Amino acid sequence: MIISQNTLKWVMRLYPPLFFQRIWVQKFENEFRSCTVKLSKSFLNKNYNGSIFGGTIYAATDPFYALLFDQLMQRRGFKVRVWLKSASIQYLKPGRSNLYFTIKVTDEMIAEAEEALKTIGKFVKAYPMEITDKNGELCATVMNEVYIRNLHQGETPRVAY
Repeated sequence: MIISQNTLKWVMRLYPPLFFQRIWVQKFENEFRSCTVKLSKSFLNKNYNGSIFGGTIYAATDPFYALLFDQLMQRRGFKVRVWLKSASIQYLKPGRSNLYFTIKVTDEMIAEAEEALKTIGKFVKAYPMEITDKNGELCATVMNEVYIRNLHQGETPRVAY
């Protein structure tokens, strides 16, 4: 389903798995080419060391590449199914304050996905993410592998994220 940036921002803000972990979408920009997310430290996501629970950091990175690619490909006329195929995370420093990340989808990334969808019908590629604290210090790096499949006629689309 094609949706506006503002509507999707609010849907994601209120989506219970993100809301209760204090994962807050700050904005979608440039016609879904970028997304900025804040992880607010609170008693709901703090571990016994006083830092943000690693699972919260991991969960925060899960849906956003898939969401961006889904909206971008639909706007280009593709009927697609998109999801996160795999992910890996490296925790570099405890998140003792709010954490932030911004992801961007470039013209080259879109062109590569579009070409694969037109020729072989699917696209799989891993993209990096960096999670920083309020001082800009790197706390974690993540690799998210996105899977995009061009749906054929007759298949019923389902939301996969």
